[in-house]
Amino acid sequence: MKHVLLLRAPAKEGPDRYEVAFETRGYTPLSIPVLETVPVNTDVLKVKILHGPKEQGLSGVIITSKRAVEAWSEALEMISQDPLTETQADTLVDWGAVPFYVVGDATAAAAFEIQTKFPSFPHLVPIIIRGGSQSGIAERLAHFILEDAPAHDNETRKLLYLTGDKNRDTLPQILSTGSVDLDALEVYRTGGSPSFPADLKSALERAPIGNQADSSQCWGWVVYFAPSAAEFVTPFLYDMFELGGQSTAKSTLKIAVIGPTTASFLRDTLKLQVDVVASKPTPEMLSSAVAAFDSA
Repeated sequence: MKHVLLLRAPAKEGPDRYEVAFETRGYTPLSIPVLETVPVNTDVLKVKILHGPKEQGLSGVIITSKRAVEAWSEALEMISQDPLTETQADTLVDWGAVPFYVVGDATAAAAFEIQTKFPSFPHLVPIIIRGGSQSGIAERLAHFILEDAPAHDNETRKLLYLTGDKNRDTLPQILSTGSVDLDALEVYRTGGSPSFPADLKSALERAPIGNQADSSQCWGWVVYFAPSAAEFVTPFLYDMFELGGQSTAKSTLKIAVIGPTTASFLRDTLKLQVDVVASKPTPEMLSSAVAAFDSA
């Protein structure tokens, strides 16, 4: 049975979808948190939420990650805990009237959950959630937005864009061709987890690498989910494995990635050979692509 090292934090509640997908295909998955995110500008986002889309000339919101969804939720939590700002949450401020454009099913699901978490603020939560499975990466979401609400008579639209500190400029560039302006707000920053080396060592103790003198032995797979994670963890993996076509006397490790953006980073920046790229960023498509590679 081959191992799969998932470079992401497992689900906090219930079975992890990625782990279950690989287990059903006969693999032993190991999830290790790689990055830590720190919220920033939550107070700024709170003010924007209270002012509403109409006052700011916004026709929608763009959210490309679950962490950005959490930032919206954290801002609502601040509003709910402050009696003064709670009274400022004018019901004429209606975020439910504008679309929230999101990347992937997981981000869409997280956005829907805000409705349940804040039932007393129906006018401050995402209601119209678009994109999701139809826009699994930022580039597809950008084209989806342009097709979903085309500009009329060269009218310029403005969307609130919640970002992290590692966002690429692909989405803004595409939207600029369709007369879409962005009110970008950084709501989180990401860095490597200081506990990752120890967490990796602990995980490998549960799934031993085996005879490192036999370079033909394959321990299994590593799955990358983001360029920022790849840059941080790869030096640690080099210490233990033959990675991405590098010739060493260590056990080999095949590489799978969640999407084309991460694949390009591994190939172009880290000079690694990528064996599998998921056609869609879902547990099922990722695990099936890995299984298909192994059975070929």
